[in-house]
Formats: sequence, C-alpha cells, structure tokens
Amino acid sequence: MSIEIPPGLTELLQGYTVEVLRHRPPDLLGFAADYFTRLRDARDQEAAAAAAGGRKGVNFDGEPMQTESNGEEEPGRDDEDSDSDFEPPVINRFNRRVSVCAEAFNPDEEEEDTEPRVVHPKTDEQRCRLQEACKDILLFKNLDQEQLSQVLDAMFERKVKPQEHVIDQGDDGDNFYVVERGLYDIFVTRDSQPRCVGRYDNHGSFGELALMYNTPRAATIVATTEGALWGLDRVTFRRIILKNNAKKRKTFELFIESVPLLKSLEVSERMKIVDVIGEKVYRDGERIISQGDKADSFYIVESGEVKILIKSKTMTSKDANQEVEIARCHKGQYFGELALVTNKPRAASAYAVGDVKCLVMDVQAFERLLGPCMDIMKRNITHYEEQLVAMFGSSMDLLDPGN
Repeated sequence: MSIEIPPGLTELLQGYTVEVLRHRPPDLLGFAADYFTRLRDARDQEAAAAAAGGRKGVNFDGEPMQTESNGEEEPGRDDEDSDSDFEPPVINRFNRRVSVCAEAFNPDEEEEDTEPRVVHPKTDEQRCRLQEACKDILLFKNLDQEQLSQVLDAMFERKVKPQEHVIDQGDDGDNFYVVERGLYDIFVTRDSQPRCVGRYDNHGSFGELALMYNTPRAATIVATTEGALWGLDRVTFRRIILKNNAKKRKTFELFIESVPLLKSLEVSERMKIVDVIGEKVYRDGERIISQGDKADSFYIVESGEVKILIKSKTMTSKDANQEVEIARCHKGQYFGELALVTNKPRAASAYAVGDVKCLVMDVQAFERLLGPCMDIMKRNITHYEEQLVAMFGSSMDLLDPGN
C-alpha cells in the first residue's frame, strides 16, 4: 500500500522538529500549540499583506528547516534560545534546492533487495569498538540480529581532525554517522548567519533525516577535536533500516487495533501510540517489573505469557518473603498500569513465562495518550482489590504497595 504524503507536510513537521531540538521544551503539546499558532498567524499576515499589495501568500512547500542531530544543546545559550526569540521558520518555495538523491522510496513496495551487500572488512578490535558505539543507537534497536550484522558489516571508520566538516548544510545526504569519540559542534545557518545549536560529546548519531526524507542536509557538523566516526552508506541505510522500521510500524498498527483496551480510541489516537511505543524481548523467568519499584512504563503483551506475583504484607511472617502468583497476562493484555494510575510504587512483580515480547510505553506517553482509557483502568482497580481480599483477606497491598 502506497500512502501519499500531502505537499508541505514533511517540511512543516521538520520545521517544528528543529525548534523542539533547539528549545527542548518540557511541555511538547503546549510548545506545539504555540509554534503552529505563530506559524498560522505569520501565514495569515503574509496573506493579508499579499492581498493588499498583489503579492503571493506563503506556501508550505519550501525548503525544510530541520536538524539532523540528537546532540546536546549548546551550554550557556539559554538566553538566546528562550521563548522570547522563538520564531517560526521562514519558508521560501522559490529558492528550494533540488537534491539529486530525492527519488521516491516506498519501503512497502520494495520487497526485493536488488542492491549487492556492502561489506567493509574490520579487525576484531574495530568490530568491538563499533559494537560499543552502536549499542545505544535508537535506529538500530528494532533490528534483528541478521539485520544488525549486515549494518555493522557495511559501516566504515572515518577519522576526523579538528575543524573538519563532517557534513555541510545544503549538501546531499550520503551517509549516516555514529559518533565513537570526539566533540562535534552543530551549526544551522539562517539568514546567512551560522549559529551553533548543540554539540555531540563522544556519543550520539546524526545524518539520518536527509536519508529518511530525501532532503538536503539541514545542519553542518564540525569536529572540534580529533575523533572517530562510523559511517553507513545511504543505500544500506534505506534498504535495511527504513524498510525494517516501516514493517515494524505496520505490525504495531495491526496489533494495537486488536488490543481491547485501545478499541475505544480514535484511529488518530492509536497512530500516536504506534509512534511512541517500543518493543522489548524477555527470556523465560526474566523479571520485567519489581514490586516496590517506582513505575516508569506501561506494558502490553505482544506474544507469550507473563505471570504477576506479589509478596503480601498480610501473610504470616513465615511466608512473608514468598511470592504468590495472582494473575497471568496473555497476548493483547496489559500490566503495569496500576502504579501509573495511582502514582504509587509497583504493587506486584511480573515475570516472563517462556520467551515474551512486550510493547512498552513510558510514563510521559502513557499520561498524554491514554487519558480516554483511564476510566477502564480505574475500574480494574476495584477488581484487583476484590481479588486480593479473596486471596489474603485484605487489599492493603494496593493501598500501601511496596516490598
């Protein structure tokens, strides 16, 4: 299935993304409302001026304002980047740069791998350094072992010197880079003035946006010290990572639609959940959450079985340290919501029974996206209380959870 992206949508969202990365607002929704309100006001003012002077209005089909970084905000720039100087990006469709690599790419349609595999030979020492540098790269998290091996085979080492430009704003995207070591400044040029908006400090990755969206580089990355990077060519990046992410998204979409708890959500609300969930695999007997811990995530069982155990305060001292099984969760069922709803520590522990896959949502996304489901989850608390009373004669473990 091919989905047509409306003209201007990519540029619009990339402009918002760069402002988020510049300002790092604590309230993303509030910042988004403010950003798009200002953008709309600027458009309306331009349209009004155009109507008065016979000029054309703003068209959101210009060059995107994006950043290709997940680096750190440049310290000491709070005054410069405060909301007082926040401005929507100025978009000009007439000076749009056409990229030579802007061919269409639909991961759903390109099922056959016609390109030969790229392999850059490495020593054992290089392979170890590469694996260490890549272990926390988000784009690699959902790759299976074979895909990750192909990516690592295709990556090449690049040594850099101080003041060397790794990528330049406006250039075509050729490689994705992972930082092994070194310091790198991120510069974005606006109104002919380059501005340092962040820095990589011996970790991180950059360069993915130009490859994902077929747009020119949105920032310049300059090494400020000697360093080492690992590069991945554009063809391999798109063949493995983009296709894998597209397949994962489709899988998540179909699964989320089947979860009873989420059936009451609008389609757009379920799509937002797909955007923020991650997938974790647990081995037989592995503990997923621990009684007494602070809650940070919500879990939906994608495959396998999870058993819920509790150490009850109402048990005799002889059995006080014994965990008692109180429930099992299967495909499509969820757990971990109780502590998030009540803002209390975990009331029970959860263990994998056999190999288990879970979809995981962090607490911030849970609070932001699952509001419409909150009544259902609160009703379940009554069921949990009745279950504990039947087993232990008291529901104190819910009222005062912990070890």
